[in-house]
Amino acid sequence: QVQLVESGGGLVQPGGSLRLSCVASGITFRLYDMGWYRQAPGKQRELVAAISNGGSPNYPDSVKGRFTISRDNAKNMVYLQMNSLNAEDTAVYYCKANAIFHLGREYWGQGTQVTVSS
Repeated sequence: QVQLVESGGGLVQPGGSLRLSCVASGITFRLYDMGWYRQAPGKQRELVAAISNGGSPNYPDSVKGRFTISRDNAKNMVYLQMNSLNAEDTAVYYCKANAIFHLGREYWGQGTQVTVSS
């Protein structure tokens, strides 16, 4: 049974930081590319950071320089460090795993709420 469990969300003031974590079980973690997505109310889910199974990160321009994704294959963990948060970063953040050898095999976590507000 595959599980992705996110944690670390919460309420933070504008300009603040949060670190999200996602632990994976039931998969061979090192054979998966990992990503963080977010979905704000009334908006489509969007990618905020991705990291290849080999550790190469990728970011959209909207978060580049503020967010950092990392992974620890020994712990089956992926992290998202978020700095300089603003109200537009408010969303539910999801962890996603994509198998590198099985096209279309993907798994999602249940999400963690991040709210940026004063």
